[in-house]
Amino acid sequence: MCYCACLQIPGGLLADRFGGKWLFGGCILLSSVASLLSPAAARLHLGAFLLLRIVSGLGAGFLFPALHALVARWSAPANRSFHVALLIVGTNVGVVVGMLASGVLCDHGFAGGWPSVFYVFGAAGCLWAAAWFLVAASSPSTHPRISPGELRYWERAAGCRTYLVARPPTPWRRLLTSVPVWALALAFFANDWGFYTMATCISLFMHDVLGFDMTRNGALSAVPFVAGGLMIPAGRLADWLRARGGGARLSTSVVRKSFLATGFLLSGGMLVLTGYAGCDRVLAVALVFLAVASTCVSCPVVAVNPLDLAPLHAGKVMGLACFAANLAQIAAPHAVGVLTYRRSTRHEWQTVFYLAAAVYAVGAVVFLLLGSGDRQQWDGAADKHNAKSASL
Repeated sequence: MCYCACLQIPGGLLADRFGGKWLFGGCILLSSVASLLSPAAARLHLGAFLLLRIVSGLGAGFLFPALHALVARWSAPANRSFHVALLIVGTNVGVVVGMLASGVLCDHGFAGGWPSVFYVFGAAGCLWAAAWFLVAASSPSTHPRISPGELRYWERAAGCRTYLVARPPTPWRRLLTSVPVWALALAFFANDWGFYTMATCISLFMHDVLGFDMTRNGALSAVPFVAGGLMIPAGRLADWLRARGGGARLSTSVVRKSFLATGFLLSGGMLVLTGYAGCDRVLAVALVFLAVASTCVSCPVVAVNPLDLAPLHAGKVMGLACFAANLAQIAAPHAVGVLTYRRSTRHEWQTVFYLAAAVYAVGAVVFLLLGSGDRQQWDGAADKHNAKSASL
């Protein structure tokens, strides 16, 4: 996880510099090849197997910055909340399907069971990467088969031609000193602190405090995350509220701040109430479900805001924000371990939930005061640069 966090910022730089197509597809191909080689490496030496797993995990440091560089150029601003929410839900569905398929392959697969998991997913990833390199493009302006009419459509949808440019100059000093960017980074930190507290540790709470056995614990721990599908209507609602012709006239900043604050504060409040659910198992599971459902209101906002602030540098902004998020992914489970190490009773878990709620509250307050949904001037400076270059 540490090396993944360190790769987020250079991943954003590479995505904006060379285009998201090659970086995103290359990461998938690298992980897929490593997966295909993993069973043989495991038979050869444990060190070889671990090395391949590290190589496979390296791609995670580049995927989301590359994805945002692609979305910035292939998604119209009016629909970005919906598209980003759809991508997040697709990622979660892939995890669930992958886990279920892995269990089936381990029990009934070829090559002795567990190796078939690596072979099937590795082969599927290689086939997908081959198709991706054939049909994908980093931007409409670099697509080899796009018609002039389609290109004009994307220029109008993006609002300016430079959204389609693959290599804009980077105003590093202004980017790294941008207050809205750092407010977004803190929001990413708060979002992942709360989510990973629930995702990685809630099963321990259900076992130690609520007394569920492991079989029921596994099933019930997954129930709250069914709420993840609510991100899609939440993203669509955010886009509708920002519409400029359908009667709704809210600014992007108002929509982003209200959605994020609502999601963060509701999630934190539901977690605090979970600590006081007593022995009522149904109530506790219901409260956790509501806590996860509330993140569906804020999560699309957190993920789409780099595209609001700097569409030409969305990969770099996303890399910086994901770096902060990875720190939370490391710190939150450790904090739970420290607080519940000696005793894992309701009192200790109340402290865990209060801490998560406090992180949510700080993230919400900072974003309300310092965050923004407006495109930053230092990103717009690239428009002038590109317009000048085009005239020469």
